[in-house]
Amino acid sequence: MPPSTLSVAIITLNEEANLPRNLASVPFADEIIVVDCGSTDRTVEIAASFHAKVFTEPWRGFSAQKNLSVDRCTSTWVLHLDADEELTPELQTELRNFLQSDAETPSPTDAYRLRTRNMFLQRWIRHGGYYPDARIRLFRRHDPAAPSPIRFGERIVHESIQLSGPVGLLHADVNHYGYPTLGTYIEHMNRYSSLGSQLTFSKGKISRSWPAFFTNIFLVPLLTFVWNFVFRLGFLDGREGLLLHLYHSAYISWKYSKAWDLARHRESKFQP
Repeated sequence: MPPSTLSVAIITLNEEANLPRNLASVPFADEIIVVDCGSTDRTVEIAASFHAKVFTEPWRGFSAQKNLSVDRCTSTWVLHLDADEELTPELQTELRNFLQSDAETPSPTDAYRLRTRNMFLQRWIRHGGYYPDARIRLFRRHDPAAPSPIRFGERIVHESIQLSGPVGLLHADVNHYGYPTLGTYIEHMNRYSSLGSQLTFSKGKISRSWPAFFTNIFLVPLLTFVWNFVFRLGFLDGREGLLLHLYHSAYISWKYSKAWDLARHRESKFQP
């Protein structure tokens, strides 16, 4: 019996440095869907060289863009990857076996979490809450017009698959090469803290009181650092672990600082 089919869905913008590694790790996929939002490098050319189906769409936000890629998939299962990720050889084998067994005995669950090895400055961060970082990546394709299709929830940032029912777990890992340099990480956290501040502000979680200001800007980042670096053994990841947890705490402070600034400007507009 032939195995169940697999679509790989990816969104891109100027990913020529990452995409070859990503696409080379899914040679068994029945189709590759790439939704690009206007790359000016060789991203589209590289995708085409791997026989991907490339669609160009204006940027609509992370959730909407990922849902566009999912909607264009036609296989039994969808595997959603970021362009800076790759499947380990162990996960490639596990997925091949899963697709074969699913054809013989359909899986009882419609979605699976995959473990993630987050790389920071070329080091696999194993502690401090960064591993296994299991997230829903593999899910059964549903018609977008169905009553309850599996889709990414509408969030400005930190979007995730929304579904009800049980979720399985595969055992092998995805490699995530998101932060090859310190500059890349700081730029990324600056951008994400701006998005996170908008989400925090929209939920009305900002208080202008001094105790709340001190707690959000200083105390919460400090306690987060101590919890992850000390109690969750982040120090075992060496200098890279120290820098990662230090700047992650700074990200939290930036997020609340920017949300406070949004609230301050909002109030000033309504003052006579």
